[in-house]
Amino acid sequence: MRPKLIDEPYPLSTADRERFKADGYIRLPGVLDAATLAHYADEITRVTLAHNKYKDVPLEQRSTYGKAFIQVTNLWRLSERARELSFSRRLARLATELLGTGGVRMWHDQALYKEPGGGPTPWHVDQQYWPMASDRCVTAWIPLQPVPLELGPLQFGRGSHRLDVARDLAISEQSDAVIREAIRAQGIEVVCEPYALGDVSFHLGWTLHAALPNAADRPRRVHTIIYMDVAMRLAEPASENQRIDWRAFTPSTRVGEVMDDELNPILYAAAE
Repeated sequence: MRPKLIDEPYPLSTADRERFKADGYIRLPGVLDAATLAHYADEITRVTLAHNKYKDVPLEQRSTYGKAFIQVTNLWRLSERARELSFSRRLARLATELLGTGGVRMWHDQALYKEPGGGPTPWHVDQQYWPMASDRCVTAWIPLQPVPLELGPLQFGRGSHRLDVARDLAISEQSDAVIREAIRAQGIEVVCEPYALGDVSFHLGWTLHAALPNAADRPRRVHTIIYMDVAMRLAEPASENQRIDWRAFTPSTRVGEVMDDELNPILYAAAE
């Protein structure tokens, strides 16, 4: 049975909105409860492992990116139960309220599973990959279990969404080095905190972020949903990565048009 909580409003405060606007990210407590997470965790894990392109490749033989996590996109098209979570009105309403838009569409969802012994996720910015005409896009990071520091939580550069740092660099050792130097030179505050069960964080597309390695004996299981303004238009791709994402996530949209492909359903409209 579909958990009721995923469609119920979360009490987001004015202070929460202001903090997100200033910091470029926010971690909210108690967005989901244990029963709701348990309802989805096993199925998301099943789909992730079934589509893991690294399942026959040992960690030590992978690239830096491959060591960081197992990544599977568009789970909502692979599993009805995963679709329920990715289409959660509770989460989509939060994204809408944080972005200050009239609603949000799906860009894509993805699982990010960091295996035991998995390496750090390099510092990077997400929107480098996305051919979007504005910055009104946000990722919901939804751990399926508590994430203590040893399991590899996210770390953020507070207020870094306002800085032009590494915006032309894909996630890599190079992006990590450039951003680390910017953090040092510009005195950017780095925030890294554990996630309790049910915590969900949201970060903007230009917010500098990374993740610690997984030093535990169990995987760090995370489901993510990337939302964009309901009126987001396709920008002329600025890189091959953006052309790849155009073809993958909004193939019928032409440059300048609202991204209204069948892969970009409206997940929440503020008038509802």
